[in-house]
Amino acid sequence: MSDEPRPLLVDRTPFPDGIDERLRAQLTFLVEIDQLKTILRQSPLVAAERRENDAEHSWHLAMMVTVLAEYADEPIDTGHTVQLVLLHDLVEIYAGDTPLYDTAAGVDQEAREAAAAGELFGLLPKEQALRMRELWDEFEARRTPEARFAKAMDRLQPLLLNWMAQGGTWRTPGVTADDVRARKAVIGDASAALWEAGRRLIDEGERRGWSRKGGGQS
Repeated sequence: MSDEPRPLLVDRTPFPDGIDERLRAQLTFLVEIDQLKTILRQSPLVAAERRENDAEHSWHLAMMVTVLAEYADEPIDTGHTVQLVLLHDLVEIYAGDTPLYDTAAGVDQEAREAAAAGELFGLLPKEQALRMRELWDEFEARRTPEARFAKAMDRLQPLLLNWMAQGGTWRTPGVTADDVRARKAVIGDASAALWEAGRRLIDEGERRGWSRKGGGQS
């Protein structure tokens, strides 16, 4: 890794002098995360013939938290959970997207994303940087009801998109319906009702031939 500082988007059109240092750092961060709109995921959109980007994904998760919070098995702070889903993929600006079913790409995912978190959140004033990192770590560790529900939304949302695409990434070479179930089972850690619905979609997709037959029972 180069010791040279990473060029920032704001360097293209630097802010004028006279802006408060704290505000300048915050605006620099907000400009930098515009890159989230360019990080493509594997999931297909329902409304257009293209893949979704990370910003669209994060917005969709925030809406899902707002609409589906009543199905959480444990009481959750909805606003806190929305914060978690809005920032959980920001690290992919520097680390890139790691497809769920790409085991090879996932080998160094944790290290890449942790390094990206330190670099990206470090653009903010110190206490905000620490808070952002705490939230990101909370999501990754799933140690709170909010983080578990946020992760459940992160797995349920592409499941819905793949159902609407009549397979989508379920058709990834080498992936079976059992693989899909295993990857999505984390939904059940936060909501038995939503996992039951998710399982029904996976099972029916398998029955319709939208994914390869698994060897186990659903």
